[in-house]
Amino acid sequence: MRDIIIIGHGPAGVSAAIYAARAGANVLLAGKDFGALGKTAEIENFYGHPSPVSGAALGEAGLAQARRLGVEVVQAEALDLRRDGFFTLKTDMGNFESHAAVFATGAGRVTPKIDGLAEFEGRGVSYCAVCDGFFYRGKDVAVLGSGKYALNEASDLLPVVKSVTVLTNGRESVGFPPGVKIFNETVASIRGEKRVGSVELSDGTTLTVSGLFVAEGVAGSTELARKIGAVIENGSIKVAEDKQTNVPGLFAAGDCAGGLKQIAKAVYEGMIAGIEAAKFAKQFS
Repeated sequence: MRDIIIIGHGPAGVSAAIYAARAGANVLLAGKDFGALGKTAEIENFYGHPSPVSGAALGEAGLAQARRLGVEVVQAEALDLRRDGFFTLKTDMGNFESHAAVFATGAGRVTPKIDGLAEFEGRGVSYCAVCDGFFYRGKDVAVLGSGKYALNEASDLLPVVKSVTVLTNGRESVGFPPGVKIFNETVASIRGEKRVGSVELSDGTTLTVSGLFVAEGVAGSTELARKIGAVIENGSIKVAEDKQTNVPGLFAAGDCAGGLKQIAKAVYEGMIAGIEAAKFAKQFS
């Protein structure tokens, strides 16, 4: 059991880890990669760097600093986060438990541009199998996605629904369990009247389904936060001044909490989240 699990290897996550560790907390920092930071070729506006620095180099330096302070750094893809007295983070490298958690995985992903997707959100289109799977007991549903996140959602749905069909949207897929139907064609549209009734593929195939669970790419902070009951406003996680969400012990910092998408802002918010998460976790020691 750790004091704090921080999800995200970017500036907000590393900053939170550094300050939490300096406050005496036992910290695990989990992340798949550097996200948008790792794709930035030159950064010229961050303190202490007279010459441009790449995002990847800045990210590696941050992880090295965190490790020096005793932070346990794990390269893992977050699949799910649940709270039952304590937090359990499910990843592709195993499960980890903690008293407090910090979301710092950057901004939410862009919703796939599929005709009818936005129209049927909340009326058959869902982003959380754990939250909404119950409403589809004995019904046929589809999962849009091809990676480990989609696999996790499909696995959560299988014991509940009548059938699960995975729509890879033309992408290479991971291995899905027996009993899951897989269609590799791209999704053309989502149809229905008051609720989702079918999905049409690019080859003209029509699949009759009662629900579509969107799980493309990897699980971002807003997707995981929504599952655990955190309030989402305008696509960002709502936090108080101490960066805590409405869920006790759950904090968020950086791009996922809205505002300017700047490294300096992410580092500041990570600092606040790390300090406050350490205070929260201290009550359990």
